[in-house]
Amino acid sequence: MIGTDGLAALVDVLRARGYTVIGPTVRDRAIVLEELESAAQLPYGWGVDLEAGQYRLRSRTDGAAFANAAGPQSWKTFLHPARVRQWTAERAGGELVIEADDTTPPRFAFLGVRSCDLRAIAVQDRILTAGPHSDPVYRGRRSGAFLVAVECTEPGGTCFCVSMGTGPAAGPGYDLVLTELVDDEGHRFWVRAGSTEGAEILAELPGVPAPEAVCRAAVDAVTSAAERMGRTMPDTDMRRLMAETLEAPRWDDVASRCLTCGNCTMVCPTCFCTTTEDITDLTGDHAERWRVWDVCFDLDFSYLPGGPVRASPRSRYRQWLTHKLGTWYDQFGSSGCVGCGRCIVWCPVAIDITEEAAALHDWTRRAEDEPR
Repeated sequence: MIGTDGLAALVDVLRARGYTVIGPTVRDRAIVLEELESAAQLPYGWGVDLEAGQYRLRSRTDGAAFANAAGPQSWKTFLHPARVRQWTAERAGGELVIEADDTTPPRFAFLGVRSCDLRAIAVQDRILTAGPHSDPVYRGRRSGAFLVAVECTEPGGTCFCVSMGTGPAAGPGYDLVLTELVDDEGHRFWVRAGSTEGAEILAELPGVPAPEAVCRAAVDAVTSAAERMGRTMPDTDMRRLMAETLEAPRWDDVASRCLTCGNCTMVCPTCFCTTTEDITDLTGDHAERWRVWDVCFDLDFSYLPGGPVRASPRSRYRQWLTHKLGTWYDQFGSSGCVGCGRCIVWCPVAIDITEEAAALHDWTRRAEDEPR
């Protein structure tokens, strides 16, 4: 068990070991992820109010550092960046010289990884490092990354990790995990190690063995959070539901509201699609190729000779949702959704993935009840 001084020491120890520490902090009226030079930059005393299409920062009186839900960024921002230069080309003296971009990535330590995001990292690990076509950029950034998870004790209004089996208790994959407690006994963190290096770093922190009462209080706080989720998914086989509702009229309803802006994929911690962009300077002697995030809501995403395969907003939204909740199982053996709720919060027209899934589920039940 450590106090706030121990949390400050954790950041210092990680930096001393050569890690670039990334964690939550307050900027631009939101809790965002960026490099931390000290634990003083953590969002002590800040919480958030979340609803479909709404995000509001609010002050807290208890001074908690992690009593807030996931912000607009996920750790994908650092492990699978939105823009990566792949190579540069220079023409000089009649010759064309092409050089791959082999910039060495930072050695990351992520502080404050929520249970849903911990699962999202595991999902992207499976997609981008497993199999014969692993992504060298992701592999280089993920290799050696140190993960400090934080169990949620106060879920947001759009969280539904319980429905997806991803939280609020932290699953495997962390090096250290913290559970924050703020009460009459003080401000402290129950800390457990999940790796050899995690145990080594924990031994360097000022702390004491956690009393049984503290362990019990921490478990109770996480259990209480699980009982206060702001959203829930239908209790059904989502893969089967998506497959059986491809012609449901609900797709027309959501398409009439969807702007096909792709915000949901940008904030999603598991979406991974990319495309390439080639750029050149005005002389034509310098060119670069960049890999950038792409979204299945883009009209050109499914473009083939003759036109896009998915030309309508209905077909593009359906592709995103059925892949995320259904055919992702066929490709990767799990759901592509971890229940973080970001797509609900940051949708400009407040489309709610849990509401859409529930509407499809209700449609199938009505169809089953109709006389044949």
